[in-house]
Amino acid sequence: MKNKWRMPHPATMFLLLTGTVILLSWIFDIYGLRVIHPQTGEAIRVQSLLGAEGIRWLLRHVVTNFTGFAPLGMVMVAMFGMGVAEHSGFIGACIRQSIKKNTSERVVILLVIFLGILSNVVGDAGYIVLIPIAATLFQSVSLHPVAGVVTAYVSVACGFSANVVLSTLDPLLARYTQEAAATMSFYRGNVGPFSNYYFMFASTFVIAAVIYYITRKNLLPALGNYTGSAPYGNYKSLTRKEQRALIIALLTGVVYALIIAFATFSPWGILRGITGSLTRSPFIFGVLFLISFAFGLMGAIYGFASGRYRTDSDVIKGLSQPMQLLSVYFVIAFFAAQMFACFEYSHLDKCLAILGANLLTSIHTNSFVTLLLFILFTTVINLIMVSATAKWAFMAFIFVPMFAAMGITPDLTQCAFRIGDSATNAITPFLFYMPLILAYMQQYNKQATYASLFKYTWRYSLYILLAWTAFFIVWYLLDIPLGI
Repeated sequence: MKNKWRMPHPATMFLLLTGTVILLSWIFDIYGLRVIHPQTGEAIRVQSLLGAEGIRWLLRHVVTNFTGFAPLGMVMVAMFGMGVAEHSGFIGACIRQSIKKNTSERVVILLVIFLGILSNVVGDAGYIVLIPIAATLFQSVSLHPVAGVVTAYVSVACGFSANVVLSTLDPLLARYTQEAAATMSFYRGNVGPFSNYYFMFASTFVIAAVIYYITRKNLLPALGNYTGSAPYGNYKSLTRKEQRALIIALLTGVVYALIIAFATFSPWGILRGITGSLTRSPFIFGVLFLISFAFGLMGAIYGFASGRYRTDSDVIKGLSQPMQLLSVYFVIAFFAAQMFACFEYSHLDKCLAILGANLLTSIHTNSFVTLLLFILFTTVINLIMVSATAKWAFMAFIFVPMFAAMGITPDLTQCAFRIGDSATNAITPFLFYMPLILAYMQQYNKQATYASLFKYTWRYSLYILLAWTAFFIVWYLLDIPLGI
């Protein structure tokens, strides 16, 4: 008999996860689960969502849970600019100009992989901006667009710690590592943003090789041929008017980029932080808007120069074009927002993570084996607590002193954490951008669910974890400096 079981719709899945969180919070509250925060000494207890106060909290915050869902505003802002760029024909013109008949699939795949890994230099923008472009790029060379979504997604998610330049994550993690190291009277070193730079630079190419191998060997054969229409598959050359419009739009983008660079990196830069750093500067906080505005500006310029746009009403149509995709995303995001908010309110994530950390510290073995167990532990905790900074904010104060007593330096401990923290990003349902990824997939496959995504991504997480850990072991045994 044919199996009738199927995975529920993504919105239903998040609703069920919310129910599971509520039930677990009630059970653990009954048993009085509590832990001590290692940095502050504060007692953290699981809060029941089925108690009187929990129910009142949930009813008071249903709306604000949704409107305060962090990715919601970011996605909307990014989609406005991308909508104009797509509606005006600017993105299509760029692809038609760059993708020729003899363009190989290998070039497109590698381009998407490296852009995904390097996108963490501007935070989470890769999840929102790169993934829809990757789907179109794959489709333009007759590859399945869902393969583009998956390849870009795992490149951004699993490669989040690696980069050839300093990313926004480096100074944030280094700050907690240094604070944890400062609690040890015998440690006099300094952990800075570049403390893992050499290793993460080299890791970029290791991760890219693994993703490329799995994409060619497993993902593309599994998806097969795409039967939908390929918008740029005929490689129709740009007309002279379109070429001129594209040049004007790109030059506008270059001027815009120079202005932003001057406002950020010059001595008079107003987009730097008060202290002159970029860590918590207006540039970092507003980078997604700056990117979206760039796409929207170039799209509008291209539209008017090519004759596609004649009035401001045409631009507004471009701004509203992504609403069809966002309508699906809004439904999924509503239930996801409730689940994330309930999880945070209950303190389940922190309690389980700290309990696991305490359990690991109780295992007595040699330092090298413990370091490998720490990587594995981090991959597991990352399935329920995705934010790297939130995890490291308390894990650093447990593991940095613990490993230091074994002769392992804080920068090595931080490096091991970053491997485990990135590898399983692609398979956890608790990733903030999971609703958006599922919405992208449903553009090309209406039956796409979390199970569909997991089926395509679990190999990436497993192989990246194994390859990256093996690379880490070799680096450790050869005693190569991790960074500056």
